[in-house]
Amino acid sequence: MEKKQTNKKFIFIFATLILLGGTYGVFKYMHSLAHESTDDAQIEKNMNPIIPRVAGYVTKVYVKDNDFVKKGDTLFTIDNRDYLVRVEEAKAALISAEGSYEASKADIGTSQANVSVSDANVQSAGGSIETAKIRLTRASNDFDRYANLYKNHTITKQQFEQAEAAKLEAQSQLKILQEQQKASAFQKNVASARTNVSNKQAQVASSNIKRAQAVLDAAKLNLDYTVVTAAIDGQVSKVSIQQGQFLQPGQSLFYIINNSESWVIANFKETQLNKMVVGQKVTIKVDAYPDTDFKGTITSFSPATGSRFSILPPDNATGNFVKTIQRLPVKISIDADNDLEKLKLLRPGMNVDVDVHLK
Repeated sequence: MEKKQTNKKFIFIFATLILLGGTYGVFKYMHSLAHESTDDAQIEKNMNPIIPRVAGYVTKVYVKDNDFVKKGDTLFTIDNRDYLVRVEEAKAALISAEGSYEASKADIGTSQANVSVSDANVQSAGGSIETAKIRLTRASNDFDRYANLYKNHTITKQQFEQAEAAKLEAQSQLKILQEQQKASAFQKNVASARTNVSNKQAQVASSNIKRAQAVLDAAKLNLDYTVVTAAIDGQVSKVSIQQGQFLQPGQSLFYIINNSESWVIANFKETQLNKMVVGQKVTIKVDAYPDTDFKGTITSFSPATGSRFSILPPDNATGNFVKTIQRLPVKISIDADNDLEKLKLLRPGMNVDVDVHLK
C-alpha cells in the first residue's frame, strides 16, 4: 500500500511540474510574440566636459566633487594678470592706429586744399594770360603803327622806342604768366598725387584700426575665458584640479552631468529588430531600483552596429570567418510622465532591462 501511495504522490508532483512548466512556456512564447527584451542597456545623460580655452595657473576652485551647480556659476578661475597686460597692449595699439588714421585724414585735407589752391592759381593764371594776350596784341599793333610813322618821320624816335618797349614788356608779361600757369599746373598734379597717397595711407590706417580692434576683442575674450563657468545646470563629477595647477587649452578636466534629461541606449541583437519601429512603447527596469518601472519610447536606431564604431572594427575579409550575431544600439527616451523624484536618481551608466511592446 505504501508503495502505491508513493507512486501517486510522485505522479501528482510530476504532473504539476509539467503543467506549471508548460504554462510558463506558453506564457513566455506568447510574450515573445509581442515583446522584445534585452539586459544589454544602460542609462545615458548629457555629460558636458569642462575644458579651459586659455592656458594659465588655477587661482581658485569654487566646486567640489559631486556639487550641484546652476548655469553661469563660477567653477574655477585662472590667473589673469598676463591677459590684463595683453588687453592694455591691445588698447594702446588701437589708440596708435586711430592716431595714424586721424593724421592721414589731416594729410588728405591739406592735400585737397593744396589742389584747390593750385587749381585756382591755374584758373587765375589762365585769365591773366588772356588779358596779357590782349595787351600784347594791342602793343604789337601800336608798335607796327608807330614803326610806319617813324619811317615817315611823323613821330620822334623816343615815341617809337616807347612803343617798342611796351610791346616787349607785354611779351615778357605773357611769358611770365604762362610759366606761372605751368608751375601752378605742376603743383596741382603734385597735390593730387599727394592726395592719392594720403587716401591710400588712410585706407591702410583704417585697416590697422580694424586689426587693432580685433586684437583687442580677442584679448578681452581671452581675459573672460580666465573665469570658467557652468554652461548648464547639473551635477559636477570628480574635480581633479587644485589651486596652483597649470592648465593647457583643450585639456579635459571634469564633467557636469545634465540631470534634466535621461535616455537609454539598448543594444539589441540584429535578429530582434525585424518588428521593432520608432514610437513603440518600452518598459524599463533599473537594476538599482527593481521595484520601479519606468515608461519609455523608441526614438531612433543607430546607423551602424556597435562594432563598426570601435577603434579597430572587425574585418571579415581577413583570417578565419566566424559568424557572430551583431548588436545595434537603439535609443529609448524616458517619458516625461514618470516620477520626477525617481528620474533624478538615475545616473549615467546604470544597467537596465528593457522590454519593447511590439503590439
